[in-house]
Amino acid sequence: MAEAAYSTACEEVTTILKTAEEAGPEDLLRADGYIFCAPENLAAIAGMMKDFYDRSYYPVLGHIEGHPYAQMVCAGSDGENAARQTARIAQGWRLKEVQPPLIICTYAQKSEEILAEKSIPEEQLALCRDLGAAIGAALSMGVF
Repeated sequence: MAEAAYSTACEEVTTILKTAEEAGPEDLLRADGYIFCAPENLAAIAGMMKDFYDRSYYPVLGHIEGHPYAQMVCAGSDGENAARQTARIAQGWRLKEVQPPLIICTYAQKSEEILAEKSIPEEQLALCRDLGAAIGAALSMGVF
């Protein structure tokens, strides 16, 4: 999902794709906008994404206010709680939500399905590409 959004956003603006483990406060400070993408695990954002927020929250507080953001969540059945968690963190940073969360559900409910590698259908990846293109174009035009 992140790679799909990245592939179209970088056609519009300089774009960096990093995993939550690789990213940090300096990346947030350097960027003009964000697309946060995370899986939902046990009705919460994934641990590595939470770690990224924990490491980054206070160092950037008061320095990124008003920056636009969107988010994508990959979930087994719901994704709403993970989206709420990221939205709450973004609210604390005073970021500007520029579209509702894009939640892609895999409907994995059994342990074998949950643990298996996922493949996102093309029509859902197209939604991710559309999100990347829209955010990238809006940033390049100075809409935000």
